[in-house]
Amino acid sequence: MVENMCEEPVAKPDSTFGMRHVIAFLLFLAITVSYATRVSMSVAIVAMTSPNDYEYPVFDWEKSIQDTILSSFFWGYIVLQVPAGMLAGRFGGNFLILGGMVCTGIVNLLVPVAAVHGNWIAVCACRIAMGLTQGLLYPCVHGFLGHWAPEAERSRLGTFVYAGAQLGTIIEMMTSSLLSASRWGWPSVFYVAGISCIAWSAAWVVLGSSTPGTSRWISKEERKYIETNAASNDIESHKKLSTPWKGIWTSLPFWAILIAHCGQSLGFWTLLTELPSYMSNVLKVNIKDNGLLSALPYLAMYLLSFIFSWLADFLVNRNIISKVTSRKIFNTIAFWGPAVALLVLSYLPPGHLALAVVILTITVGLNGAHYVGFMLSHLDLSPNFASTLMGITNAVAGIFSIMAPLSVSAVVRDQTEASEWRKVFFISISMYFLGNLFYILFITGDVQKWNEPAYDDDEENGNKNEEEKVSKF
Repeated sequence: MVENMCEEPVAKPDSTFGMRHVIAFLLFLAITVSYATRVSMSVAIVAMTSPNDYEYPVFDWEKSIQDTILSSFFWGYIVLQVPAGMLAGRFGGNFLILGGMVCTGIVNLLVPVAAVHGNWIAVCACRIAMGLTQGLLYPCVHGFLGHWAPEAERSRLGTFVYAGAQLGTIIEMMTSSLLSASRWGWPSVFYVAGISCIAWSAAWVVLGSSTPGTSRWISKEERKYIETNAASNDIESHKKLSTPWKGIWTSLPFWAILIAHCGQSLGFWTLLTELPSYMSNVLKVNIKDNGLLSALPYLAMYLLSFIFSWLADFLVNRNIISKVTSRKIFNTIAFWGPAVALLVLSYLPPGHLALAVVILTITVGLNGAHYVGFMLSHLDLSPNFASTLMGITNAVAGIFSIMAPLSVSAVVRDQTEASEWRKVFFISISMYFLGNLFYILFITGDVQKWNEPAYDDDEENGNKNEEEKVSKF
């Protein structure tokens, strides 16, 4: 059994604000900035292929090339997920996340150069490189939460951190459209994103730390509170742990998380990468308004995610429902709610812009509940190997993220026909429904036995005992 789990939980420090909140805020900013960089192309590509008033280059890229550029981010993104999770779990994610953000910033600054002086393949190369560096982010963040977030605060801190994805999406969709339509043109979208990554990296060098035990700024009181309530080991203990691959891959609850994550990725990234195109071609929204209206659903998701997280913590901490029941309820809201809304949108006649935006806002807004659904289940099953679990599920889910824009090219023949987009929505509806069905049937809120440091030793000793019994017999 983990040593700090054997101790009596330490009371919360008197101070309402501590170093764990600083780390959570920095991780929130990391997610915000990184999502802004990956979303930037969704809006910028519309400007890059449309005439402008300031003589910036316009590229004659057909739809299949545009979707290839949009999906190319995930070609790199899936590669380093599992290695990053293992490295973050064993050695801490301090330098991994720093290196990833610095490299992301540099690559963003190179995108305009690649587009103007190269070709669309050079732009894809930049997006692949960006995906590689951002592949380090989520496994590191999950590892940080396993060390820094006490169980009683995990839903709120986890949601706060991951809600940065929506804020980054909102900011980028709004600013990208405005910057693209301004005299600074579409190149400024990538310059602003790149500089933001570099600025965040500077702040992390000063304040960042993998665990409470390695932080220069934390008080002794807060450190003891976190270490006795987070249910994870320190980095030195992690170095002695071997990854329980057999335990992970034979765990049905882990497969429930994996399948849910895949459904979420396809549904979420289909909308995120293609919403500006849907707005432009079907709803006939101009480039300046496109980003603002495309951002509205993600504003709803951002705001609702905090309501969902507060409600989840309230229900569990007051013992009204169990933790696993909470995960199932909110994951159902996040998956089946959007599925119903997309079904309605699929049969909405053309010309109803306001109603379409309302339905899209409901679709994406309800999806914010997944932050207190399957996204926290990695930590429920194994605080010690949460970063590795996230690396695995995020890598496999990344394949479905690649499929999202490519599936649109495969099924949509005429982008201006609403009936063609119905096929796209049906694919997302199916994934949302089936992903959540498997999740609610097989997920659990219990820490798995392979989370414990003694798991391998116990298994080995058990095998030896069996061998001794056999030899005696």
